[in-house]
Amino acid sequence: MNDASAISVTATPAPAISVTGLTFAYPAGPTVLDQLRFEIAAGEAVGLVGPNGAGKTTLFLCLAGVAPIAAGQARVAGLDPAADRKQLPAKVGIVFQNSDDQLFSASVGDDVAFGPLNLRLPAAEVRARVAEALARVGLTGFESRVPHHLSGGEKRRAALAGVLAMRPEILLLDEPSMFLDPRGRRELLALLGEIGGTQIIAAHDLGFILERCRRVLALDRGRLVADGPAREVLADAALMEAHGLEVPYPLR
Repeated sequence: MNDASAISVTATPAPAISVTGLTFAYPAGPTVLDQLRFEIAAGEAVGLVGPNGAGKTTLFLCLAGVAPIAAGQARVAGLDPAADRKQLPAKVGIVFQNSDDQLFSASVGDDVAFGPLNLRLPAAEVRARVAEALARVGLTGFESRVPHHLSGGEKRRAALAGVLAMRPEILLLDEPSMFLDPRGRRELLALLGEIGGTQIIAAHDLGFILERCRRVLALDRGRLVADGPAREVLADAALMEAHGLEVPYPLR
């Protein structure tokens, strides 16, 4: 009788995000996203670039289950945004480009606690998550501060803390460096590196994308026009000019 050698097969991890033919239009409006197809691996930081109106924010809303899409067009953290919308907030967090749109409570602590409270977590767990999230963004002791009295960088950190308190697997960041001074921008870059996880960063600040992301997706008029290494895509002057962008200064 011959001995059979055991063969160990390692399964390929499922992508954190898989988009297959995603198309979206607002009611009575034109098509905003047109047959998008791409995958993002768990732990990958990907830049999303394109001119105004390219569909970047709409894509985020679709992936987070805010904008309704057809079933089977996307998988996000193992969920279908069309069928599992109520489960997505615990898996996917969005940081909007204007922090004032995200900070609405009387105190920073209340803002950060809002998401965990909506998960119906015990009070002790909510307090622990608030403390943990504020510590991660360097705002320990800010629980009683009024959000709209914070600096631009502090507001950005507070908004991010509110998302981190949900402990999402995926972060969607819309123009995260907007309104930040150079110090705040550097601090945010370092913070995003420390946080890790799967991140998609939509920005017109292509230097920020270049520093944080190894890969770039480029959108224009709802279509994916490029997907590749950040330094190659962003250095392509013809591509950048054709789609209303400019090669970032470090690559010129």
